[in-house]
Amino acid sequence: MLDLTPFPEPTRISVNGVELEVFEAGQENTGHPIVLCHGWPEHAYSWRHQMPALAAAGYHVIVPNQRGYGNSSRPTDVAAYDIAQLTGDLVALLDHFGYADATFVGHDWGANVVWGLAQLHPARVRQLIALSLPHQDRGDVPWLEMIETLMGPDHYMVHFNRHPGVADAVLDENRLRFLRNLYRKDVAPQVPEPGMMMINLAQAETAAGVPLLRDEELSVFDAAFAASGFNGSINWYRNLDRNWHLLADADPIIPHRALMIYGERDIVPKSPTLKDSVPNVEVVSLESGHWVQQEQPQETTRVILDWLGRTPPR
Repeated sequence: MLDLTPFPEPTRISVNGVELEVFEAGQENTGHPIVLCHGWPEHAYSWRHQMPALAAAGYHVIVPNQRGYGNSSRPTDVAAYDIAQLTGDLVALLDHFGYADATFVGHDWGANVVWGLAQLHPARVRQLIALSLPHQDRGDVPWLEMIETLMGPDHYMVHFNRHPGVADAVLDENRLRFLRNLYRKDVAPQVPEPGMMMINLAQAETAAGVPLLRDEELSVFDAAFAASGFNGSINWYRNLDRNWHLLADADPIIPHRALMIYGERDIVPKSPTLKDSVPNVEVVSLESGHWVQQEQPQETTRVILDWLGRTPPR
């Protein structure tokens, strides 16, 4: 049975020049912070199944809608969404609560931010958990150029950058259909199509697989993007090459204790070299697609709690 605990009411917290909409559980567990970072195009609500269990295990659970999402600030400058700003928000969030460090958990783009946080602000990360997206080695070629070479000029990440505003408008216009088509489970493993996958999903009548979300759950995401639009969140992608430059001087080795949770049916590939850059990582795979913590909520929570239990809150 899925946890049907009502999602907590948010507070708005001023950090790093923006306001973040932040949801909390276990506030009484002072000194034991765990920060959950959502991906794209998601919302803090994607962690609804994990929050009560983590609070019951003794953690102060802090779940922001990151900049560009929900009722958090949506700066107009594209560069306001680079890795320095996104990780700076998390550092400032720790400062707000008076924490020197925390356990960080990230899914999809949230995982990318948490990996970047461990590189840019290593002292603020106690340990980390990533879902879906392994650490991306920086390599010799900027990321957008690499993606365009491998996947072609119509790949959605390339399209987001080369045609600013186009995808944003299409997704805004077809918001509910896009979200319903995107949030699917029981999809056979496949190589991502090289074309404009996100625009295609927004315009298609239906998509493969089984709907992941009940209507009342989907309505939370729909209402959030009705308020925010997609521009701010897509701007995260428009900083791929800027992030590549910003990480030039960061240590490529992440020494922190880490847990990597893959979905066996995820289109995001596993990294065969993850242990080279994250030597203290433990790897777990679940029978899931991309939306790991929502597709397999109980199993994801169990894996996280088991791993955390080997280093209890201090």
